[in-house]
Amino acid sequence: MRLASLKMKTACCEDCLFQASCPAPYSLPGVSILIFNTSRQCFVVVKQFRPAVYMCEVERQHPQLFQNQDKESFSRLEDPLPAVVGVTYELCAGIVDKPHLSLEEIACEEILEECGYRVPVTNLKKITSYRWRLGLASKQQTCRIFIYIRKQRSGVGVTGSRQTLFYAEVTDQMKTSGGGGQPEEGELIEVVEIPLEDSMKFAYDETLPKTMGVIFSFTWFQNNIAPKLPKSNIKAP
Repeated sequence: MRLASLKMKTACCEDCLFQASCPAPYSLPGVSILIFNTSRQCFVVVKQFRPAVYMCEVERQHPQLFQNQDKESFSRLEDPLPAVVGVTYELCAGIVDKPHLSLEEIACEEILEECGYRVPVTNLKKITSYRWRLGLASKQQTCRIFIYIRKQRSGVGVTGSRQTLFYAEVTDQMKTSGGGGQPEEGELIEVVEIPLEDSMKFAYDETLPKTMGVIFSFTWFQNNIAPKLPKSNIKAP
């Protein structure tokens, strides 16, 4: 899939990012889940397009588009980059936007929507919580990216929000759908399985764009869960 055109509005920080009335710098808390399928000894992660990642790659390859800082100007990329440059591997995740549900309940909803597994709340194990911030190269770049994505529903992975990380074990019998998220909300998610024996090689392969949550959670699994698995299930990387 290619983006037919890229139209981007620029703005200076004084007019956008650092004004208290601007909603861009803030995002809702989120949950993410490390999912391990015990039936096939693999991790279940997702691939999806991230506008901020795409925009950073556009600026890296076409810096001339970002030279004009006039907030009323527009720049157009005549030969757009393929959308795949904005695709990343991530943990199943979602924002906490339902006050009547617990974090665990929201996490279970996200697992079902994105990955297709029906998981009881009691199957979840909290790993930790942390502040999640997407590092940006400059204030001007920050503004451009926020303006580009501020109308997107999800704020997870943008800046400043608290992320709670869970671990869930699933089986093939718990799979009720193909997952894929909710297209009506702009989600386009591909479910990907990473075999346990390949997981650390995958985590440190810099050619495969991924979030730090993937690397951290795979390492946590190796330290906390893998030692308890039957030896026959663990193969040398």
